[in-house]
Amino acid sequence: MEFQQKNIAEGLLEEIWIEDHFQVLKMKNDENQSQTVVREIDSNFIQFHYTIKGSGIFSFNNGAYTLPIHDETSLLLYNPQRSLPMNLELKPSTWIVSLIISIKKFHSLFSSDAHYIPFLSDDNKDKKYYNDMPITPSMAVVLNQLMNFTVHPSLNSVYHKAKAYELLCLHFNKPGDADVEQCPFLADEINVQKIKKAKDIIIDRMSEPPSLQDLALEVGLSLAKLKDGFKQIYGEPVYTFLFDHKMELGCKLLSQGDNVNEVGLKLGYSTSSHFIAAFKKKYGTTPKKYVSALS
Repeated sequence: MEFQQKNIAEGLLEEIWIEDHFQVLKMKNDENQSQTVVREIDSNFIQFHYTIKGSGIFSFNNGAYTLPIHDETSLLLYNPQRSLPMNLELKPSTWIVSLIISIKKFHSLFSSDAHYIPFLSDDNKDKKYYNDMPITPSMAVVLNQLMNFTVHPSLNSVYHKAKAYELLCLHFNKPGDADVEQCPFLADEINVQKIKKAKDIIIDRMSEPPSLQDLALEVGLSLAKLKDGFKQIYGEPVYTFLFDHKMELGCKLLSQGDNVNEVGLKLGYSTSSHFIAAFKKKYGTTPKKYVSALS
């Protein structure tokens, strides 16, 4: 697999081999016109593309078919039946991080739990698989670290390897997609929708979230069913989930340049000191030190 260098503007692309059959690509188009990256990628490889900002368009079959990728969205491409060469047009002011990993390498990471990955299931393993999904706040943090954080050259490979594996874990760590048949209560789709509504409510009102009792009343569940169902779907209690979400969002906002006071207010903290204490409890460092580490 080689890039066609004639299609790549200087400074547009950085490629890092972190292991055999596993590569990180970092693409920055800070120009005021579109740029194109072309690469041959055969059917033995899976492609994960993450648009940190901006947008792009993948072209296939000499432009006969196109697939857009949008701001803060990921795109997974895999087709065991034919090669999917990368012909990617990056719009102006677009940043994209891509992971290119062989199916053999990827399968070895999940060999004991391949059923958890949809396209590695027995039913799908020989079929093409395209999937897009929003980039979560926790994924955005890792992507910004990959794009912006500078380490000593001797640590470059280790750092990118750690972040690439972290990104893969976050991509597939979706407790909300748990098998609802495991719990009789959750087999009721109406109750599942009520739990999801509860999640949306606490996120929308994170600055002043309702009490658990009020939340249960609003979505039409008993307090016990709300607590048990929420933990079954999202893997943790309601307010632990909200705390983690707020901290992940805080990291994202800080990495985008918001100051500590602004972020604290957006997350519902009455003072910056309360936000700093919460941030340090979660990450073991202060927001200021976190921002300094990104620069």
